[in-house]
Amino acid sequence: MSPVAWSALAIVYVVWGSTYLGIGIVIETIPPLLGGAIRFLIAAALLATFLALRHGPGVLRVPRRRLGSAALVGILLLTGGNGMVAIAEQHISTGLAALLVASVPLWLVIFRVATGDRPPAATLIGVTTGFAGVALLSLLHHGGSGSALGIAIILAASLSWALGSFLSGRLPMPTNSLTTSVYEMAAGGLALLAVAFIRGETMDLGQVSGRSWLALGYLVVFGSLVAFTAYSGLLGNAPISLVGTYAYVNPAVAVLLGALILSETVTWPMLLGGVIIIAGVGIVVSTERRAQSLRSARSEAALVDAAQRD
Repeated sequence: MSPVAWSALAIVYVVWGSTYLGIGIVIETIPPLLGGAIRFLIAAALLATFLALRHGPGVLRVPRRRLGSAALVGILLLTGGNGMVAIAEQHISTGLAALLVASVPLWLVIFRVATGDRPPAATLIGVTTGFAGVALLSLLHHGGSGSALGIAIILAASLSWALGSFLSGRLPMPTNSLTTSVYEMAAGGLALLAVAFIRGETMDLGQVSGRSWLALGYLVVFGSLVAFTAYSGLLGNAPISLVGTYAYVNPAVAVLLGALILSETVTWPMLLGGVIIIAGVGIVVSTERRAQSLRSARSEAALVDAAQRD
């Protein structure tokens, strides 16, 4: 793998893991949903401008059906997913939030089973292991009167993110992946703005701290633009098994940064639950990777056999 690809992987490791810290600092003085709305609407505008300048305005034209699919996925990922993460971080630590969000691959398997798919037995073992870790974190974590509410919200956020990810591979989406991101961020940002209005969120610019503005800028530039671009480049230039390791590294980065910068307490039940979740996700990812390789090998063998008979 090239040095550029390794650099991109490092960006995904650190930046995506640090977004939990960024959100935690933003919501110190900026309402959670308004902060998310500002983040994604600005990022969508910047990315749309970049695409229009580089490829022409036509790159942003997509059929209504594909536009609707991108909007739905964006609302599930960014409004339901990121929005609820920001709300949850008002009640729980950024590290605990990251560890619970690591359960997303487990929810994806549940959706597959619900739609008639039959994953390998090892995958189901991994799901059971991972959810045991989620249960441990949910039942044994003690972090103030609001922690139970925060855990419930973060689990709902994980469910929404998983559903959006699940549907993104089954709905007709814009052909250009960056164009898809523009409409996902725009839809998610607008929905966040609407929900913030309904919740009565207001922002007094004079009360917003400099560090919250810096964290918001970091999330816009690095969290929503740089890391996404790095991830997209990795998908075409690095083994997917290596790219997928970000799911194990991000929670560790989030826990470490939360402890170092926000002085968050890291308890043994929290660490144990996190290790169990990541172990379950590891079983799922490795089993699915082997199953996919086996399917690919069988498909290639069938093609060779057909060619020989012809």
